[in-house]
Amino acid sequence: MTALLDTIPYARFLGLRTELEGDVLTVVMPFADHLVGNPMLPALHGGSTAAMLELTAVAQVAHTWPRLRLPRPITVTTAYLRSGKPVDVYARARISRAGRRVAHVLAEAWQEDPLQPIASLTAHFSMDDHSA
Repeated sequence: MTALLDTIPYARFLGLRTELEGDVLTVVMPFADHLVGNPMLPALHGGSTAAMLELTAVAQVAHTWPRLRLPRPITVTTAYLRSGKPVDVYARARISRAGRRVAHVLAEAWQEDPLQPIASLTAHFSMDDHSA
């Protein structure tokens, strides 16, 4: 799945990589200075956290249905739960419901403790083949 994310320029900018253990896909965003949004705290930029979550959801859908092209987002909502520290971020997504055309995906990002997420995402993705 890292190869898939490498095809997306912003995923490369974020330095995203994937770890796959069985069916569990984890996306890792290694800390880098350019990801800091508030240097006074310092805290990660909310846009980098949201993008990581969305790309984690995309990677999960693509991993579950590899025959499809990259899924297209329909709606994406991100909730920021606490400031991201200047350390690595981890994220996982799960498909809560999928039909023939739309998948509903939930994702969470955390740092030291998966039980203390820094942000969460709820999204709907188009499952169409996109071939036209």
